[in-house]
Amino acid sequence: MNILLLGSGGRESALAWKMSQSPLTDNLYIAPGNGGTDAYGVNVAMSPTDFEAIDKFVADNAIDMIVVGNEDPLVAGIYDYFESKPVLVVGPSKAGAALEGSKDFAKDFMTRHGIPTARYRSFTAQTIEEGYRFLETLTPPYVLKADGLAAGKGVLIIDSLEEAKKSLREMLDGMFGGASATVVIEEFLSGIECSVFVLTDGNGGYRVLPVAKDYKRIGEGDTGLNTGGMGAVSPVPFADEAFMKKVTERIIEPTIKGLIADRITYRGFIFLGLINVGGEPMVIEYNVRMGDPETEAVMLRVDSDLVELMKAAAEGSLGDLPLHHDPRTAVTVMMVSGGYPGSYSKGKTITGLDGVKDTILFHAGTRRIDDGTLVTSGGRVIAASSYGKSIAEALENSFKAVSAVDFDGKYFRRDIGRDLMALENA
Repeated sequence: MNILLLGSGGRESALAWKMSQSPLTDNLYIAPGNGGTDAYGVNVAMSPTDFEAIDKFVADNAIDMIVVGNEDPLVAGIYDYFESKPVLVVGPSKAGAALEGSKDFAKDFMTRHGIPTARYRSFTAQTIEEGYRFLETLTPPYVLKADGLAAGKGVLIIDSLEEAKKSLREMLDGMFGGASATVVIEEFLSGIECSVFVLTDGNGGYRVLPVAKDYKRIGEGDTGLNTGGMGAVSPVPFADEAFMKKVTERIIEPTIKGLIADRITYRGFIFLGLINVGGEPMVIEYNVRMGDPETEAVMLRVDSDLVELMKAAAEGSLGDLPLHHDPRTAVTVMMVSGGYPGSYSKGKTITGLDGVKDTILFHAGTRRIDDGTLVTSGGRVIAASSYGKSIAEALENSFKAVSAVDFDGKYFRRDIGRDLMALENA
């Protein structure tokens, strides 16, 4: 198969790494890719949301399947654009992508289909006074979410009621641009989070990928600003057989049945952002693609042909294809630019990659300049992903890699997975 993968981050690097191993893959193209994805295929200077350019590339290069890495093309309707064309697309229709594109839509979907989630209401500038009154009915902390896409940063968790009201006003005034023209306010749920990924064929068939936990805050001990993700661990000790049985019965199957009942075409990945509240799983959010940086850990643990599975899902028939999980632990540690998630410099020379052993380096914000030098080009730069018999062993292997790689301003969290070690050893 000739495959086109859309995206440029660490998630796409991990997907390209896994897809390149499939005997079904003849030619793999990554658009636009980054400074490391050319190790797995051919980078193509093309925007994932330029559907006309993608259409021409698909025709010129006999592309059999498009794999959509990030959410923007899905929300913009790439599945619908190519639905009548002779190419498979791994991803939901525009209607299905609204599960991520609109938090209000997602919460309404969960409510209608009896899927456990936090109590909520949605507000606009015209109903801001009602929003203030709803905040007064909640106990702190207060959770405010931009309805639309905000690059993973549109969620505020605030301890003070007055500050929450001020933030609601600022969000509705354009803090996150058009993404926060509607704001979802919901009750705060206390517990431990995890990410569950499901590949579904749109006809009721699905497979559950390895469960992961990511770390969003920039500071150790989960302090500071939210980021796109500072690291991830898979498996998650508390996501045992009993917990996952509840997830399957109460969340996964009602979600898939709900999509079918609502006549929404969905052939791709569903990301379930879950929280374990006293042993009971509840949904924090849906995403309509794989997560980042969880993918950089999860792909290490997928012990099946991912291309075969994605092709079957896109064709609408997963059948009895197996999805096996590697029993080892995988830990990802993200190296980021100094100043991230605020302002940061780009173009810093990256060195030391040749000295890395027993770890896979998934590039995210990197590019190669004209003389071939690898430099930084984003906030999240490189993810170091390693296997281990335990979280501690995998973490140590990733730390060795992080120590070997260097660029000016490099920062990383040293506590990825440490909160799960006690559970792992219990």
